[in-house]
Amino acid sequence: MKYYMEKLYLAQVDKNNAVIGQVERWQAHEKGILHRGFTVILFYDNQIVLQHRRHPAFDKFWDMTFSSHPIYINNVLQPDSAAIADSLKREWSIDENGLDAGLKFLGKIYYKAKDPHSVYTEHEIDYIYLAELKDKPRPNPEYAYSFELVSKLEIENRKLKIDLTPWVEKIIEGIDIL
Repeated sequence: MKYYMEKLYLAQVDKNNAVIGQVERWQAHEKGILHRGFTVILFYDNQIVLQHRRHPAFDKFWDMTFSSHPIYINNVLQPDSAAIADSLKREWSIDENGLDAGLKFLGKIYYKAKDPHSVYTEHEIDYIYLAELKDKPRPNPEYAYSFELVSKLEIENRKLKIDLTPWVEKIIEGIDIL
């Protein structure tokens, strides 16, 4: 899990989503500093791919499908598309050829949530994207314990008996995912 040890800088934002500076990743999460993130909902065979997270923050919670952050590279903030491509490759071994079509932007959410099992707080303006997979996914075990394919209805009707990340709860409440 070398990636989690790297010193990375995120976009610190204000409540209006304006970038106001850079903040080191773990400092942002330890102090609950508002920053920008993204979540990508992957679909395969008309089902949503849920990731059982292996992560320092919200470990063992379920994500829809993966979440991360654009980072600064040489003092320039990555576009979401590049950050998402990096995360797809890192966490799922998928490149752009593994997607049936491009990313679809669904909207953004604001949330703040303390991880009940760690020192971390997620405080984000989270951009939500959707993509269809060509092939059944295979998560990288360094970033996921496992994954499940579930229907949109199962998620919306709260039929799943699992711990969803707080941002997934906000997505369910506020964004039409189909």
